[in-house]
Amino acid sequence: MTNLGRLYPLLNDVRLPDNLPYTQVSKWELRFLYLLGREHLTGKDRVVELGSGGGGSTYALAHGLSESAVFDENTGRLHAYDFFRVGKGTYATEKFFTSGAAPEGDNSFLDDFRGRLEPFLPFMEIHAGDLWHTSDPEDHSPIEFLHIDIAKTAEVFRCVAERFLTRLRPGSVVLHQDFAGPRLPWLHYSTGALLPYIEIAGPPIRSTLAFEVTRPIPEHVLTAITEDSFTFDEKLALISAVQDRVDRDRTGGIPFKSVLELAKAYVAHYDGRHKQAWSTAQPLTSDEYLSRHRADHFEQLRRAYESKRPAARWSAAVTRLKRVIRRRLAR
Repeated sequence: MTNLGRLYPLLNDVRLPDNLPYTQVSKWELRFLYLLGREHLTGKDRVVELGSGGGGSTYALAHGLSESAVFDENTGRLHAYDFFRVGKGTYATEKFFTSGAAPEGDNSFLDDFRGRLEPFLPFMEIHAGDLWHTSDPEDHSPIEFLHIDIAKTAEVFRCVAERFLTRLRPGSVVLHQDFAGPRLPWLHYSTGALLPYIEIAGPPIRSTLAFEVTRPIPEHVLTAITEDSFTFDEKLALISAVQDRVDRDRTGGIPFKSVLELAKAYVAHYDGRHKQAWSTAQPLTSDEYLSRHRADHFEQLRRAYESKRPAARWSAAVTRLKRVIRRRLAR
């Protein structure tokens, strides 16, 4: 059993408060966050949550830290990062407001977040705004725990990689909350690049993959992740390496091998290889989980492929015409 794996048998016995803030994180992930805070983390290095949203996951983690025998609330700090507002590009929902809707003329739920987390504010630091602006490029302090629920775009993931992944050390714990998201393949191939230096805790907990750093991560690996300098084929190979390590999530509901195969389709999609993207994705439409939960993904990839087909046919027709003309001129 892995170091973090010892928490798995405790999951069924966790009882969290009934009035937890609204969250899009499952009860199993909340229980794991609580256990990490109570049973594993010390607070001697930075404890960081990227993408705190309405505060449900933050509350579970903070609640665990408050009941820890080793976390010192006077010196340890939980750093919570988020836009703390709704609107284009934030991926937030109005359910993060206490009323369930944004007040007229105000799109910030920061005050609501503070109110929900009030018991734990003495050992919290809240960083509200764009991660590129609220994170410190000069901060190289080691990170003990990193919860990543913010890397919805490649640009944001670059910030995560540049300013947070570079601060991981042996013993650091990372949770990728969006690991079941095929549209975010940078999470998957970057994890593949880290495999020689980490230990995966066990089966994903719903959409969350947890791992612990066991060896120093070489600078060239971190640079490649930050700069996204992997070739197309390398990205596919790195995702395949992760497929060899994970199967279904702990509850048996999410087939990660299929999810990661669909992530490969998105690697091709983002690279402009729409025919290859659809040829990878189309066989997966028969997967029960993906067909039910990722139908919009298939539609996006199919449309991208079909939108290129007329241009491809026209290009092929022009090429054939040019060949005929060259042959006739050569006579």
